[in-house]
Amino acid sequence: MRTLIGSPGKPGNVEFRDVEPPQPAADEILIDVKAFAMNRGELTLLAVRPAGWRPGQDIAGVVVRGASEGSGPKPGDRVVALTEYGGWSQQATAKAARSAVLPEGVSFEQAASLPVAGLTALRALRVGGALLGKRVLITGASGGVGSFAMQLARDAGAVVTGVSSAADAPDAQFDVILESVGGASLAGSLHRVAADGVVVMYGNSSKEPTTIPGFPDFGGRPHAKLYAFFVYLSGDRPTFGEDLGLLASLIAQGKLKPEIGATFPWDEFAKAYDSLTARKIRGKAVMRVG
Repeated sequence: MRTLIGSPGKPGNVEFRDVEPPQPAADEILIDVKAFAMNRGELTLLAVRPAGWRPGQDIAGVVVRGASEGSGPKPGDRVVALTEYGGWSQQATAKAARSAVLPEGVSFEQAASLPVAGLTALRALRVGGALLGKRVLITGASGGVGSFAMQLARDAGAVVTGVSSAADAPDAQFDVILESVGGASLAGSLHRVAADGVVVMYGNSSKEPTTIPGFPDFGGRPHAKLYAFFVYLSGDRPTFGEDLGLLASLIAQGKLKPEIGATFPWDEFAKAYDSLTARKIRGKAVMRVG
């Protein structure tokens, strides 16, 4: 089986190798991978993880072997899945509970864009509760998570404002703020959160520290909260498979459109890596596995 292995210093910090196919555990399915998406966090880790690390979380493909304990998708099903690692391969395993069958009309490329970004957007918005009529601010709105969050919040009936950072936002108050930029943007979000509101912090793309506003500012908003969000650990019970199925169904219904900036054959991984790290691609970069 052919796979991409972390190799710091080589083009894209990866190289192709032939390895033994993975052996799924009792609660895992084995997938013939047809497409995978690259996450910026994975690209950062490629430069610092030791050689031999096998990245890959966002995958879509066809089930080769179902979970031996009987749960989840069955052989022949088209699926989307969130993996722990090793998804940049011809075959990969995934927990049955972190997989979902794809509706007709949803492509492998669309599906591969969903797991990390889509689950982060959906589950981070849930921290804000029912969104109908609420004022929602999303920083980093042009990114993968931001694009999904904008669409999901609008579909839930929120009044949505999307900006590249909170410094660009109108000087108004918001009930729910999804904050991914950090630095001055996070400080601006704390300034703009309404009473009883919540700032859901899920990233720091600026890599800058934040000076927290004083008590008369943030503290003067009764019951306002700053919530640290991490997709694997935060939010309600882990319903990743159900959530992926919901997101895929919204694509099928035309209510959710993944922002895929470019697709590449996986043999051109280094080209895709350079384009994404140079921010020449808006949205997700998706690789087609040959």
